[in-house]
Amino acid sequence: MMRVDTIIVGAGHAGLAVSRLLTDAGNDHVVLDRGRVAERWRTERWDSFHLLTPNWMTRLPGWCYTGPDPEGYLSSAGLIQHLERYAASIQAPVIPHTSVLEITAARGPAFARFRVVTDSGTWQARHVVVATGPHGRAYLPAGLSGVSGRLEVVTANSYCNPAALPPGGVLVVGASASGVQIADELSRAGREVSLAVGRHTRMPRRYRGMDSFWWLAATGRLARTIDEVRDVGAARRENSLQLVGNSDPCLRGRDLDLGVLQARGVRLAGRLTEVVGTVASFSSDLDKTVADADLRMHRFLDAVDQYVDDAGLTREVLPAMRPRPAKVSDPVSRLDLAAENIGTVLVAAGYRPYHPWLRLPVLAPDGSIRQRRGITSVPGLYVVGQSFQHRRDSSFIDGARHDARYVVNHLLGREPSPSAAGANRRLVA
Repeated sequence: MMRVDTIIVGAGHAGLAVSRLLTDAGNDHVVLDRGRVAERWRTERWDSFHLLTPNWMTRLPGWCYTGPDPEGYLSSAGLIQHLERYAASIQAPVIPHTSVLEITAARGPAFARFRVVTDSGTWQARHVVVATGPHGRAYLPAGLSGVSGRLEVVTANSYCNPAALPPGGVLVVGASASGVQIADELSRAGREVSLAVGRHTRMPRRYRGMDSFWWLAATGRLARTIDEVRDVGAARRENSLQLVGNSDPCLRGRDLDLGVLQARGVRLAGRLTEVVGTVASFSSDLDKTVADADLRMHRFLDAVDQYVDDAGLTREVLPAMRPRPAKVSDPVSRLDLAAENIGTVLVAAGYRPYHPWLRLPVLAPDGSIRQRRGITSVPGLYVVGQSFQHRRDSSFIDGARHDARYVVNHLLGREPSPSAAGANRRLVA
């Protein structure tokens, strides 16, 4: 039986941020990961993947991007190298290739609160920080339960490149960041692509000469806290922005939206309702879905324009030129996938929380961890890096540092617990 003060589960950006702060404080800790540093970025991203956030936003405690291209977008390989250097710089006590099988309350000495069983041995710890990130298990819509075994069903986190898919056309399900990027790549590779479009968040890559993430930060939207939203569940289920990152400066500012895809030959449909055998059916809500996305985008751009006026930046930025409406025509309502020579259904419908190894009374019915500012109802158990954990950017590489600092300060006794009134209201998934 091994003992340590703190166990961090997950050696991604959130876990390493916590490790840096604990190292600075002299806390005895280890970081357990089922693979290596940044394992999800190694094994659950497609080959051409790039971050949506510009390089200048790749900030962690005591560490930031210092390369020659702050306005560029790191590839997954570039981010892996960035995180590996970060881990090495702090001599992070990462124990790789160690899967956590079970976390329970300890029954042993007073020292330990938790018993952490792994495939490499058992630990006792006073504190546990869950830093496995917001990507739990890939979500498969219920309508896919009747899909024929003749079709290959692939989720976005297992997609690598067009050549790795079976021959024929592809039905992509989901039109947020992953869905539109994969549909674009498949179309450019010569595949016939159909795209089932659900609720999404449209956003221009750049507006008035600045990256949209610059405006999201400047207007305070990334720092917005969960206490400021009316619907906590909806905020935490928010779709990723319909954007694309690119390392090629010539393509860096390009938008990728439904209009662009349709002009390239991608066939659009509404939300997937069901697949029976090889016949897929779609809802008739595409026009409304697109209009709603445009409306939300223009509300944000209105706020940007107001910010420019209020801050006196009119002469510092470009004139306001809005994206054209995303016009879609002839949406598909039904597809016989076999007749259309579609061999693959590629699902990019997001993720759902998944913590089957966490055997403590902190899980909500949907599998997420109940917490407030990373503090759970079980003393000594914390979480960092979840979607909208406290701030809108909590799950971003740039945002996890804020929650990590609060959690570490609380763990070390430097930060009081959130107020009882706030905790009662917001200790939710």
